[in-house]
Amino acid sequence: MNELTEKEKRVKALMAQAGVEALLMERVSSFAWYTGGAADFVNTATDKGVASLLITPQAKTLITNNIEAPRLKAEEGLADQSYEFVVGNWWEASQAVAQLTEGLRLGSDGLHPGALDLSAEIAHLRARLLPQEVEHFRDLGARCGQAVEAAAQAVRPGMTEYQIAGLLAGESFGRGFTPIVNLIASDERVFRYRHPIPTDRVMERYTMLVLCGRRWGLVASATRLVHFGPLPDELQDKGEAVARVDAAFIAATRPGARVADVFGQAVETYAAVGLPDEWQLHHQGGAAGYEPREYLATPASAEVVEEGQAFAWNPSITGTKSEDTIIVGAEGNEIVTATGEWPTIAVEIEGQVLQRPAILEVT
Repeated sequence: MNELTEKEKRVKALMAQAGVEALLMERVSSFAWYTGGAADFVNTATDKGVASLLITPQAKTLITNNIEAPRLKAEEGLADQSYEFVVGNWWEASQAVAQLTEGLRLGSDGLHPGALDLSAEIAHLRARLLPQEVEHFRDLGARCGQAVEAAAQAVRPGMTEYQIAGLLAGESFGRGFTPIVNLIASDERVFRYRHPIPTDRVMERYTMLVLCGRRWGLVASATRLVHFGPLPDELQDKGEAVARVDAAFIAATRPGARVADVFGQAVETYAAVGLPDEWQLHHQGGAAGYEPREYLATPASAEVVEEGQAFAWNPSITGTKSEDTIIVGAEGNEIVTATGEWPTIAVEIEGQVLQRPAILEVT
């Protein structure tokens, strides 16, 4: 199956279903997905890139400026993908979209003046991975797992969270991918915040490293925790409890399963470990792809799990978290960010044993 041809078919089908005559894709994730992994980002802190794609039944147009066009053609291979390049001057506001879509019904992968917002529909297309993308995800997952674990093992008491984030960034770039999410919490901040951006807080005993890494446009996620000195009973118990919830998520994420039912299995496990309300304090993850989560799972999710999809579940219990990225297989799920070098907690569910990451105890 040709990746680009299949994606073109899917986009044309979506356009017909939505009743639009042109589709504008401005998001970094959509650009990478439709081009087979090309990078049009400069600033990783924004979801819109420096180029956009305009698709009609008759033409494929790439709209950018004179700064970006040479790299996109030469290094991203887009000169060979039959795009018509419309290149403006960087100092002038582009009117290309308005001119090229005059009189046409326009759809977009986000908010755009006069366009029908098809962002949710396109996210679901991005989440339906093709075999080539699954292979890339395996490679990326291995890199991310190695990076977050190498950084975690290099942490030492007395480091600031900024320094730990620097370790994680270095391990990521050194392995050929971009860390688009790099969250660090130390000691009491692990208990306070689910999304802890790094600070100058000095780590004493306990730290959490959270990574979302991007390569080929795809994004894999993983979290690891490290404790210096004997692990307190509270953390030991919570670590085992969150491992059970994570294992419940993974075991239930099988082809044909309703995502709402998968979510329900995890909520039941939260209750079974004596912490029924913890799931309400943070999202639990969802389908991965060209965004860290193409959509978040909720108790009302209507989606159905498909073979070959990627999911990143991230259950948390105050002070602990468990997160890896999986590929849903016909016979079983593959945890692509697991390296086999990190201590794990074995969780048995209906005859299968799932290994979930433990808190690394450094004594």
